[in-house]
Amino acid sequence: MTKKNICVLFGGKSAEHNISLRSAKNLIASINREHFNVYLIGITRKGHWIYRPDNRLLLDGEHPNQPVLNTEGIKVCLPPQCNGRLYSLEAPLKEEVVFDVVFPMLHGPLGEDGAIQGLLKVANVPFVGPDVLGAAVGMDKDVMKSLLTAAGLPIGKYRTFRSSDNIPAFDSIAGELGTPVYVKPANMGSSVGISKVDTASQWQPALEEAFKYDNKIVVEANINGKELECAVLGNAHPEASTVGEVSKEVDFYDYETKYLKSTVSKAIIPARIGEDALEAVRNTAVSAYKALQCEGLGRVDVFYTEEGEILVNEINTIPGFTNISMYPKLWKAVGLPTDQLIDKLVDLAISRHRRQAEVLEATR
Repeated sequence: MTKKNICVLFGGKSAEHNISLRSAKNLIASINREHFNVYLIGITRKGHWIYRPDNRLLLDGEHPNQPVLNTEGIKVCLPPQCNGRLYSLEAPLKEEVVFDVVFPMLHGPLGEDGAIQGLLKVANVPFVGPDVLGAAVGMDKDVMKSLLTAAGLPIGKYRTFRSSDNIPAFDSIAGELGTPVYVKPANMGSSVGISKVDTASQWQPALEEAFKYDNKIVVEANINGKELECAVLGNAHPEASTVGEVSKEVDFYDYETKYLKSTVSKAIIPARIGEDALEAVRNTAVSAYKALQCEGLGRVDVFYTEEGEILVNEINTIPGFTNISMYPKLWKAVGLPTDQLIDKLVDLAISRHRRQAEVLEATR
């Protein structure tokens, strides 16, 4: 078996930079070295792409679970139609580096919203995860919810506002959505910029916090029910994993709870619901995945109410691969360890790339 050259792309300019580093560290450790030659590119907070032949890009940080990016290296790029060949922006590389596939382990804007997917597509190199459209609509919570509704999938009540809007007072929102509500940037993940609002005094600070990260926000009604997550894998014929349940000792799963105090939350696999409900969640996850034009991988998050109703919350098109992340855990629970999962994701990326190349060639 000939080894493939895989490039893991991580870091980035978004507020989810640190989560990307954590995901990348675990992903890199899980790649089967008998199948792949591994190359790393770290993107700094200023947007520079850094490459080191020794791959020494993830360094130990002050927090034991949070690596930091080594910014000492060669500035590089993947220009249009480079077919995976890496170019230096400084002195020429001593050895030619050509990637067979790129695994963008990037979270948030410029990494999960179609931007990097478009760049890699123009560079003509296969990449793991959704194409441009799937990434873009999966990132924008407002557009996502509109498409889910159009597909007939049930979601919770919400409102969307832009920074230029005259946003109603909290009493008006509470009368429409109830309390509490959750204020979120439309294009952000990892619980960044999210606030739980119970009272009028919390309303304006929550809006200001969310608008730090995006010019569009969503305000979601509270849903009483179990928080469930389902991993989906595939292109034209996606498959769902088992279902996981997020159990936590606090009522608001914010950034600190999720990543820095992981002992207050845990994943229960399979979720504590009946077999029929598990199957229904799996089917809903696949339907949402298709409706949102996703390919490669995605984690669909839903609420399961006491009445047995399934409400789709969102999709994560580049789910985390940290040591606490649900996506790899869900596949491992059904007999697919992370190294084999990576193999499948790479195969899906290359298969899509070949299919798209054939279409382009046929239409010239």
